[in-house]
Amino acid sequence: MHRSTFRSGLFLGAAIASAIATPAMANTETEDGATPERDYLPADIVVTGKRDGYDTDDGSTATKTPTPLIDVPQSATFITEDQLEDQSIRQLGEALRFVPGISLESGEGHRDEIFIRGQETTADFYLDGLRDDAQYYRSLYNISRVEVLKGANALIFGRGGGGGVVNRVSKKAQGGETFGEFDASLDTFGAFALLADVNQPLTDTVGLRVSATYEEFDSNRDFYEGRFIGISPTLGIDLGPDTRLDLSYTYDDDRRTTDRGVPSFQGGPLTGYYDTFFGDPGFNTNEVQAHIARARLSHRLSQNVSLNAAVQYANYDKAYANILPTGTNGTTVNLGGYADATQRENLIGQANLVAQFDTGPLGHTLLVGIEAGRQDTQNSRDGVTFTGANTTPLADTIFIPAYTTARSRSRDSDLTTFSAYIQDQLAIGDHVEVIAGLRFDRFDLDTVDLVNSVNGSRVDEQVSPRVGVIVKPIENLSLYGAYSESFLPQAGDQFVLLSPGDAAFEPEQFTNYELGAKWSIHPRLLAAAAIFRLERDNTTAPDPTNSGLTVLTGASRTEGFEISLTGEVTPFWEASLGYTYLDGEITRTTDAAVAGTRLQQLPEHQVTAWNRFNLSDRLGIGAGVIYQGEQFASFSGNVTLPDYLRVDAALFYTVSDRLSVQVNIENLFDEQYYPSAHGDNNIQPGRPFSARFGVRLSL
Repeated sequence: MHRSTFRSGLFLGAAIASAIATPAMANTETEDGATPERDYLPADIVVTGKRDGYDTDDGSTATKTPTPLIDVPQSATFITEDQLEDQSIRQLGEALRFVPGISLESGEGHRDEIFIRGQETTADFYLDGLRDDAQYYRSLYNISRVEVLKGANALIFGRGGGGGVVNRVSKKAQGGETFGEFDASLDTFGAFALLADVNQPLTDTVGLRVSATYEEFDSNRDFYEGRFIGISPTLGIDLGPDTRLDLSYTYDDDRRTTDRGVPSFQGGPLTGYYDTFFGDPGFNTNEVQAHIARARLSHRLSQNVSLNAAVQYANYDKAYANILPTGTNGTTVNLGGYADATQRENLIGQANLVAQFDTGPLGHTLLVGIEAGRQDTQNSRDGVTFTGANTTPLADTIFIPAYTTARSRSRDSDLTTFSAYIQDQLAIGDHVEVIAGLRFDRFDLDTVDLVNSVNGSRVDEQVSPRVGVIVKPIENLSLYGAYSESFLPQAGDQFVLLSPGDAAFEPEQFTNYELGAKWSIHPRLLAAAAIFRLERDNTTAPDPTNSGLTVLTGASRTEGFEISLTGEVTPFWEASLGYTYLDGEITRTTDAAVAGTRLQQLPEHQVTAWNRFNLSDRLGIGAGVIYQGEQFASFSGNVTLPDYLRVDAALFYTVSDRLSVQVNIENLFDEQYYPSAHGDNNIQPGRPFSARFGVRLSL
């Protein structure tokens, strides 16, 4: 039996066995004085946060209405603050490794980039429901929860999001209580992190919360280093019994080595150079300064009618540079390189009205909303030219030949968007609910290639529907079917350049079909399962009848299913378990590949599992598993990333009510694995065995 099949069957069986065993185990009682509850699922099982009409969760939602997660006809995965702390996770990419259906792209060593249900994205990231689409690494020091909402759904999020979106929910200032937490950790490579989170009421109606961090990076990779500074103050102001204003500002400053991994050799990652850095330590750098300021006003007009309005300004200043491997013959390695800089300003405004009412036997939850935004981007690139040959001998330390840089491109883009949407959630008796809505988007993009003096311009107007039917035979079980669409203009998800050729084409279209079930086994434990098909159309392709011309006939399809179990399995066992099966291919030839090609970086099987067991009122242990099947590094199909199994572990000890310590071990069995790539010759090795020691002090 192939190792991939055996491992997948083993862990799928374990996940199913856990789910079957749950009802009996959930009745287990614990002694008084047990370790304080850890939430691996939002306590209310609500996507939108609190349900009292003027919630302080800033739009973290799949419906933009106060809807329990069990009534949302869409797959969703949550990673709570408790789980992030238990796993000692600091960066978004590290957290997303534990989300089934997501595989990581190396992101050229300078950004978050992922595949969701086989769809690659650098831009489908949100902060409190508002777009945060620049290319950078996102820290989690000021985040209370990470949400992954899967499947195309333009009605809520607008363009993009073909495979789904990732939303981070910020920590908010709390009134009426003072609390604080200080966290310090150090790992066996010398990397460390210091975090502080303090909440202080300023008056009876005003609360201030400040989250801050300083982190230094290190790893097994030669020459890799960096540091991150972040600070995020928030104000929560109760303007009246029915009105709240939340103000926040985030400053992130990230500097780190840009590591492009290892090249491929003979159809797989080059072996024997697991720690070798194939770049120039003085040149391969990445620097980002991000400023994000937000304001949100929530007001309850009556018992059943509420409105909210939010505005976000974001400024991103980013520069990175690479010397990178482009191929090897096993004796020498070929090199390339470039330097890139981007400045971006985003201004986004959004307003929503939510009304709950009845018309005869029908119950309605009506959403009416608008959103408008403007984005200005300047991007430039300098190409690297080697003064001699661009080849160098393979060695533990790579010798970089002399090179020069020169400007190769300069681009400006202006993007203006306007959206209006309406959605109704109909309750038909006690057992049937229907959700249906439409979103209109106007998308106006102007770009200029300053080097070649070429302008690009296009206006797209799209209507995106969403329909879902939920049947609830009993209160804590829902069965659903859903249909939704999204779109992406031909400029790509960063919109820095629209070529005259692409300006002639309609946007790409994404259509998601999904059947699923959600079972709230008890209030703190949710099981979910779904089967889905995601179709992507209007992809550019070579004209088969006219060589050199492009037509809009390409298409791809991803099909699969997923199961998950999240929350309190027993009073001493918290778990987040998931399995996904994915099958995807090009169904009609595109510019990327011919029909029949399997989608890139799409593992057939994925298993993710994290567990915390409280052995006593002071002592706990953690255990985690990530399994990922083999996958092609690119559409070429020439390079395969082998399947891998990574095992993590943790030990928790509560010294007192205010002091706790923990040890987290990553890659317990020191597996050599390659979790991600950027094309065939930039393959990222996974971290070997490492331990992180942490201490947490609560006020």
